[in-house]
Amino acid sequence: MTVTVYVLRSKQTGKRYVGITKCLPRRMEEHRRGTALSSRILGDFVVLMTETFPGYAAARDRERFLKSGQGRAYLDERFGRGLGV
Repeated sequence: MTVTVYVLRSKQTGKRYVGITKCLPRRMEEHRRGTALSSRILGDFVVLMTETFPGYAAARDRERFLKSGQGRAYLDERFGRGLGV
């Protein structure tokens, strides 16, 4: 079983969302339809990155890192902050 960590950015606000899933196509559809709570906050979004891991533990560690201060700094450096960057 592979697990995917993904990062989305809202087209309206520039806010990022870091998530984890066992089925990326299903999860993206949930975000697009607005059935996920985060989708209501994000609205329209772009996928900034995805990373696939062979198991849940490694993926969860990466998700935690990306949500930490160092992880947010890494994402800022790689993708910029907010809209227009």
